[in-house]
Amino acid sequence: MTAASDGQNYNMRLAYIALLCGGIIGALSFGIRSGFGVFLPPITAELGVGREVFAFSLAIQNLLWGATQPFAGAISDRYGPFRAICGGALVYAIGTVLIAYSSSAGMLHLSAGALVGAGLSGTSFGIILSAVGQLFPPERRSWALGVVGASGSLGQFLLVPVAGGLVASVGWKDAALYMGLASLIMIPLAFAFWTVQGTKSNPVPSSQSVGEALKEAFTYKSYWLLTAGFFVCGFQVAFIAVHLPAYATDLGLTVAIGANALALVGLFNVIGSYSAGVLGGKFSRKYLLSLLYLARGVVIIAMLLAPPSEFMIYAFAGAMGLLWLSTVPLTSGLVGQIFGMRYMSMLFGIVFFSHQIGSFLGVWLGGRIFDETGSYNGIWYISIALSVFAGLVHWPIKENAIERQPAPAE
Repeated sequence: MTAASDGQNYNMRLAYIALLCGGIIGALSFGIRSGFGVFLPPITAELGVGREVFAFSLAIQNLLWGATQPFAGAISDRYGPFRAICGGALVYAIGTVLIAYSSSAGMLHLSAGALVGAGLSGTSFGIILSAVGQLFPPERRSWALGVVGASGSLGQFLLVPVAGGLVASVGWKDAALYMGLASLIMIPLAFAFWTVQGTKSNPVPSSQSVGEALKEAFTYKSYWLLTAGFFVCGFQVAFIAVHLPAYATDLGLTVAIGANALALVGLFNVIGSYSAGVLGGKFSRKYLLSLLYLARGVVIIAMLLAPPSEFMIYAFAGAMGLLWLSTVPLTSGLVGQIFGMRYMSMLFGIVFFSHQIGSFLGVWLGGRIFDETGSYNGIWYISIALSVFAGLVHWPIKENAIERQPAPAE
């Protein structure tokens, strides 16, 4: 065995270790915050407020997550993902613990909203996908991104029922405290990325600066189309993640059924995200994204037309789960495919900000429309229209890598 092959084997071992640890970080980060939806009924009941208050806290969370994601991505690109993940995990844990001590709308906005949102920017897909993607060769990269996406859904499947069980057994305050302490596990897991360096200490062979990368992306039409499409993803998944348990109770079902439905979304998205990663390595990512968004609209229409029942909620959750975060490996993969890996964290972070603007509106409008009309029907209709919009805007995207002029010789 040659020295070169030894080095290659070592790098692949490192890649798989990072994939495992990154997957667990993603599972914790996404799974814990996915469980916040089961807090909605008890918090609103105890504080004597409408659903819009806690929904607005989670809307702030989504918006702050998106707003800080490009900066966390830039830190990861520059200094390496280890620092971004550790900082994010610490802020995430503080925010989740403070939910337990929130006795007013303002404290909920700070804890569940601003702090958890900022923490998510360092512990979620924007950082993990890029960090893992750098360690795998191009022919295995889409598969690896699909595994990371599936891990987040596995966390949702495992941790949402845990959150529901904790709320039922010890109350929402102690449940938030335990979940906040559990999120600190992400810090030791981040050491798997200790050797993944940023461009400051391990520059990529390219003369492109951060400013040039941003200018290139901002003047490229396909980047804006991708960004617009990801807005729809955020709108739909955030609304469903927060309001589905409450929607189940409106149909005469229990909160537990709503929580189980969210868990089922996570379980089926393990299949969906992994499959999207595999398919993204074989077929056109933009066409796959178009089909995914259109399929979401069909699933919502079928749910609204079906007679309300426990089976209907579970069937909806399973079908939507297959389409849930399947967009993430495909969208992030397109960013890397078009612009390269050097500034992928930052550029995907900007696309993700659009996703989180959609999340903010989906969560907040869900609560607002319900409080004003006593029904979620209006927000479901908006989601169907957005599915059609997203299906159309992905179609003209140019997937090929941008051809750049080589740097002049010195």
